[in-house]
Amino acid sequence: MNVSRHYVLAAGGTGGHLIPAFALARELQQRGHHIALVTDERGAKIPGIFEGDQVHILPPGRIAGGPLGWLKGMKGIWAGRNMALNLFETFQPTAVVGFGGYPALPTLLAAQKAGIPTVIHEQNAVLGRVNRFMAGRVNAIATAYKQVDRLNPKHADRVHVVGNPVREEVLELRGQNYPPLLEDGVFRVLVTGGSQGARVLSEVVPDGLAMLPVNLRRRLQVVQQCREEDIEGVRAKYAEHGIPAELATYMNDLPEKLGWSHLFIGRAGASTIAELTAAGRPAILVPLPIATDDHQTANAREMVKAGGARSIRQEAFTPKELAKQIQKMALDPHALENAALAAHKCGYPHAVRDLADLVESFGGAPLVDVIRVAPAAKGHAIGGEALARDTERAEA
Repeated sequence: MNVSRHYVLAAGGTGGHLIPAFALARELQQRGHHIALVTDERGAKIPGIFEGDQVHILPPGRIAGGPLGWLKGMKGIWAGRNMALNLFETFQPTAVVGFGGYPALPTLLAAQKAGIPTVIHEQNAVLGRVNRFMAGRVNAIATAYKQVDRLNPKHADRVHVVGNPVREEVLELRGQNYPPLLEDGVFRVLVTGGSQGARVLSEVVPDGLAMLPVNLRRRLQVVQQCREEDIEGVRAKYAEHGIPAELATYMNDLPEKLGWSHLFIGRAGASTIAELTAAGRPAILVPLPIATDDHQTANAREMVKAGGARSIRQEAFTPKELAKQIQKMALDPHALENAALAAHKCGYPHAVRDLADLVESFGGAPLVDVIRVAPAAKGHAIGGEALARDTERAEA
């Protein structure tokens, strides 16, 4: 018999934090549980996320800007901690799950104070600042990658590799075959730079595609996301090169476009890698150089090592280098198919289920939950038996 419980999810106000939190919320709600989200003002304003759910906004608690900034940040954290404690008194959560970002810190500290089990989920291949600070204090650490930098080895028995949850529309692609790429058939390329686009892609990709051999260039069909201020210039470049291209500042049908694409070119954000590996699509990745701790380079590491992608640092990302890498992957159709298969093998299609199982295992989980979670943990965790031990402590 399923027992209805309450869970608090805490996430910073960016899509990278909120999308996996939203996926977990829906999975837990489908299992009959109740959810409350703790975020900041940015997160509360993102359309389509947690609409109709219980949302609580904490004050900013970012520690930066010298002594005065640190003092202000500490006051914000303390105020947020007290607000979270007040929420816990009325909502009475079984567990608190943090997804990184500054609102997660006071919420997790409040849970620690209240004796509530805690889980953190790290979307990137480098442990973020808040998760790094809390790693030694929480009951479990869920990760998206087998290798996570800046994660202390002494916490290995708390680590469970679950992956990053992705949209259902993307998961549906996993059961579909890689689109056939005939020697004289259309070669479809999808180019995106994340939610805000990326100027370097607009500057390099059209000229790089134009440098491909004629027999490959004439088969191109490009779909590219651009910044609004760049889109007309990019359109002119493609017209000059005679390459058919569909351009947009936003793509609400991105999963569909990913489904028929033969090659992806773009950034290496956590959600992007998760979707590419879930769908099984080869990629040329250009990690964002200013990402904290260079985490996008780390995100690309596993997919590149498996053969599902090539990574080019932005300073080396020139039209000539792009054309060279595309030729290595695309001149032989079987090379792209093999890369697609390698990308597919890196995916975690059951990420949201496994994360929900992990969360449910704390706070007096019924025995059926323990049985369901333990085998998955042994297959994907650094410490395979850790979940069973953690669950036994939670039930005690």
